[in-house]
Amino acid sequence: MKKYILISFAIMALMFSSCEDNLIIPQHGVLNYDTYYSDDEEIETAGTCMYLAYHGMEHNYCLTRHMLGDDTFAGGATRGDRTDLEALNEFTFDAENTYLEDVFTTFYEIIYAANVVLGQIDPEFSEVAARTVAEAHVFRALCYFDLTTLWGTPPIVDHELSGSEYDQPNATQEDLWAFIEEDLTTAISSGDLPEKTSIDDTETWRVTKQFAQALLGKAYLWQEKYSEAASMLDNVINSGLYALFTEADYGDLRLVDYKHNCESVFETNRVWDSNNSWHNYTSYYLYINYRMDKMDYPTDTPILNKGYGFAVPKDDLYQAFVSVEGADGYRLNQTMLTYDQLKEKLSISISSGSSIIGEGYFMWKNRVLADQRGGSSSWVYYADIIWMRYAEVLLLAAEAQYRAGNTAKATTYFNQVRSRAQAPTVSSVTLDQIKVEKRLELCLEGVRFQDLLRFDAIGETSTGASTLCANNGTTYPVIYSNGSIEYVSCNNAAHGFKTGKHEYLPFPATEVRLNSNITQNPGY
Repeated sequence: MKKYILISFAIMALMFSSCEDNLIIPQHGVLNYDTYYSDDEEIETAGTCMYLAYHGMEHNYCLTRHMLGDDTFAGGATRGDRTDLEALNEFTFDAENTYLEDVFTTFYEIIYAANVVLGQIDPEFSEVAARTVAEAHVFRALCYFDLTTLWGTPPIVDHELSGSEYDQPNATQEDLWAFIEEDLTTAISSGDLPEKTSIDDTETWRVTKQFAQALLGKAYLWQEKYSEAASMLDNVINSGLYALFTEADYGDLRLVDYKHNCESVFETNRVWDSNNSWHNYTSYYLYINYRMDKMDYPTDTPILNKGYGFAVPKDDLYQAFVSVEGADGYRLNQTMLTYDQLKEKLSISISSGSSIIGEGYFMWKNRVLADQRGGSSSWVYYADIIWMRYAEVLLLAAEAQYRAGNTAKATTYFNQVRSRAQAPTVSSVTLDQIKVEKRLELCLEGVRFQDLLRFDAIGETSTGASTLCANNGTTYPVIYSNGSIEYVSCNNAAHGFKTGKHEYLPFPATEVRLNSNITQNPGY
């Protein structure tokens, strides 16, 4: 019996040993940093993570920036269609707003991806490694520019955090701006960022040296370092690698046919792939397309017959165009259409018995074209998002030069934008003209609200958010098929920009609950 027991134990030991050997298998989905970034292909994957994350945030990020400010109504099917967007538009949001939480969280996901690159990749390894490290500095600075200008005192995370480091405290504005400047100057001076080969180069799509310079110039402008801003932005202008788009009509520069054109300083790619079409799911573009389910349109309309009608332009924006260009202005008609123009040019009208939110204006420059969707799907559209274009660089430079005391140079840059717009040029530009021009040229491109906050911060309150957004959410307009407009009360006494509160957005409630070291912004 003892012999059989011993044999049984021996067999069992062999079985357990065999099972244990079978259980020792490589862990999938987890990177071993000690061995992973061993060649350029693996290093490229780390860089791609930053681009994909930035590309992937476009829906919530763009809509958030369109809602905040004085140029749009929230829109949608009816009142209450997207209450979080209405709250942003009317300044009734709180720390639970899902759009703000997603944008804030995604910024830190991109910062984490950048910190992985900076912590794990040796720039001396190869040219690809050096370029990827330089890109990581730019992406981190890009995220912190928005975090600083919108949230005020976000935590600085400059490395991959261990579990004991997750509760990071608020940073000071001084430290944040210094951090942004250091990242960008490091990237620019490295010599490792690519540059376009010529003004006609449409193949260079990565973060470039000139984009880093433009972003640094923008950071200087926000800090009132006007001479430094003017000098840095001049570097981009004097490179000769960018120009205002004139290959086709002004309103065509975002179309698929003109990706990475001479005016694009930074854009993220959508590439049509029939095997991976949902990668190009165009929820953001459809959200701001016309409210097509409430409209009649011919079967051959060039506009994609899907759209949710958010970010509806206000009459005040239209009238600002008219004050500069007249009602028949070239750029105005390439940017917005009135309801009458929509009916006349495209035979699109509001269905009888229906109504939509708006004052009768429709964005044209962000239109979604039916023949540029992916294959047969109405939901897939592969136009890129242009995050910064050369017109913004010129207008940033015009403001920096003006504030630095060089009105002549400011006028030159200003007139370049006006000339392309076929709008009146001036002999000597004023600061107010630069502000208005930037509003018109870059409307619904996500830069307006940060400008309004900046003007308040430097005491120019008549052109700041405290003045221009104070009545947001008083009423919303409804337009009917016959063109008549009704203004309906929002019935919310808490509406409008409040000084002492809305200078900064709230840190997400989840972040405040989990992070014992972060202090919430005032008013939330």
